[in-house]
Amino acid sequence: MNINTKEDVLKAIEANNVKFIRLQFTDIQGVVKDVEIPVTQVEKALVSGISFDGSSVEGFVRINESDMVLKPDVSSFAILPWNQAKGVVARMVCDVHLPDGTPFAGDPRYVLKKVMKEAEDMGFTLNVGPELEFFLFEKENGKATTIPHDFGRYFEFAPADLAEDVRRDIVLTLLDLGFDIEASHHEVAFGQHEIDFKYGGALSTADDVMTFKYVTRTIAKLNGLHATFMPKPIFGENGSGMHVNISLSKNGENAFYDPEGDMQISDEARYFIGGLLKHVKAITAICNPLVNSYKRLVPGYEAPVYIAWSGANRSSLIRIPAARGKGTRVELRSPDPSCNPYITFAAILAAGLDGIRNKIDPGENREENIFELSDKGLSDLGIETLPPTLKDSANYLAENDLLREALGEHVHENILRLARADWDAYRIQVHDWEVERYLNTI
Repeated sequence: MNINTKEDVLKAIEANNVKFIRLQFTDIQGVVKDVEIPVTQVEKALVSGISFDGSSVEGFVRINESDMVLKPDVSSFAILPWNQAKGVVARMVCDVHLPDGTPFAGDPRYVLKKVMKEAEDMGFTLNVGPELEFFLFEKENGKATTIPHDFGRYFEFAPADLAEDVRRDIVLTLLDLGFDIEASHHEVAFGQHEIDFKYGGALSTADDVMTFKYVTRTIAKLNGLHATFMPKPIFGENGSGMHVNISLSKNGENAFYDPEGDMQISDEARYFIGGLLKHVKAITAICNPLVNSYKRLVPGYEAPVYIAWSGANRSSLIRIPAARGKGTRVELRSPDPSCNPYITFAAILAAGLDGIRNKIDPGENREENIFELSDKGLSDLGIETLPPTLKDSANYLAENDLLREALGEHVHENILRLARADWDAYRIQVHDWEVERYLNTI
């Protein structure tokens, strides 16, 4: 559906007999928020926006600053292909503004737009391709469990993979919403799956990540299942990642590709990697924002914890997949799907641009299997690891001036506040593991 103007939206509403519009936005924690309006209010929404109480949204504003306005992005208009018995429902993704019309500094979409503008001023356009993994679990008495829906493994199919039809339902729904789906398959863990969609511009791709998660949860629910993007829901099984593939375009060409360069990558690609490596410990608080995220980032489960870069080697944190030409890209493997994609893409881009501006050398690429190196071997090569806890990564973010500037004071401070609150709530709990280990022996 090609929607570019207010008039296009109104024509689409009439042509599809739309009765309701869902206006969606995302809070700092990456949670989709939603207000539904009848089509009688759509002109008002498109012209002047819809007011709401920002003080009730986590990480937005205080009660004495609560008036905020949602302004729809008309290009995000899409028909939701379910529950149409009581009227067709469409949705639009919104930007958040203050009553005077200025963008709200705490809107994750605004944060990404701001960093994208910095890239444009340098002549670059950011393209992003995320790979989201998720689990499908059974429900009992209407509540989610951690019982996997199937016991298939990587790339297996029926009867081991019981979710083929569920994945197809998700894919068909995404196609109806305009996604370009590349593949879907069972992942390594029981009940774990991946659906890949084509890369695109950073802002539209971040919108797509939020839509993808929303659709996946909805289709799972319609099939009597629970879908979760929790990074590590089951001890002893692989966690779910969201590998982020990044490339920069300049004058319509892939700026990371150089047919004459070492590994056929450009100096811009190397410097971008250098910037990522320099700032990645602080970025970890953004792309791995939960206490649970760090249960995935441990050696032994294919999760990248070693701060190094390589060619196609999957044991390093950053790799250059084999494709060249237009497909040349940098893959950051640490993010997980609990992150806010707008803020994550903004942080990655800001770090990479810092590398390009300051020509940061990424050092030697590593082609050995880093997972097999001893502690001494890692030390001899100068390979460090990602922060082991949310508290540690938050401390790195607190000291990172580049990300403070890129994200803005409001978002930077609220990410730190939320991370530290999550860590404090976690550390004072008494867990089942502690009771089982100590109760009868101490």
